[in-house]
Amino acid sequence: MFTGIVEELATVVSITGNEGGARLVVRATTVLDDVTMGASIAVNGCCLTVVEFDTAAHWWAADAVAETLQRTNIGDLMAGDRVNLERPVRLSDRLGGHLVQGHVDATGTISEKSMNADGSMTLRVDAPREVLRYIVEKGSITVDGVSLTVVDALAHQFSIAVIPHTQLVTTLGPKPIGARVNLEIDVVAKYVERLLAERG
Repeated sequence: MFTGIVEELATVVSITGNEGGARLVVRATTVLDDVTMGASIAVNGCCLTVVEFDTAAHWWAADAVAETLQRTNIGDLMAGDRVNLERPVRLSDRLGGHLVQGHVDATGTISEKSMNADGSMTLRVDAPREVLRYIVEKGSITVDGVSLTVVDALAHQFSIAVIPHTQLVTTLGPKPIGARVNLEIDVVAKYVERLLAERG
């Protein structure tokens, strides 16, 4: 489990094809403090498993299977791209964002960016209907691994406000219009729907 509070803005070293999947190598420092083989690290909100690392050289690697490449924006990455990283939450940690599984539901597309007088930035994200059905005004949504609060939930899109700090320490600040972003809805909404369906 994660919280959607990004720990590190890191850089992709390489991404290469691997039997229908891909091997991703990322240059990082913070998330390597306590890294072990098989550890989980969320990359743009997508939980990946550490399969190789070198703490002295400041890099780690993960394999992304075909399903991951189809459902997320990991396959869009190129060497030099910045990515949001987060390690799993400890039971003793504060839950600063919301409960995030690192299981991306779908990708959305940034359709509009606008700056506000207070320095915040409003993003509008076009999203699939199967995701939008779970999004509510003032509810939680994870966008590229960042826990955010929904401002507006509309028929074909939703909007979020990104404060200046988040613009600086995540990929969302420089992300251009037209870019794909990973979306994970609040898992609680899925459980509520399933329970209600069982009741008829």
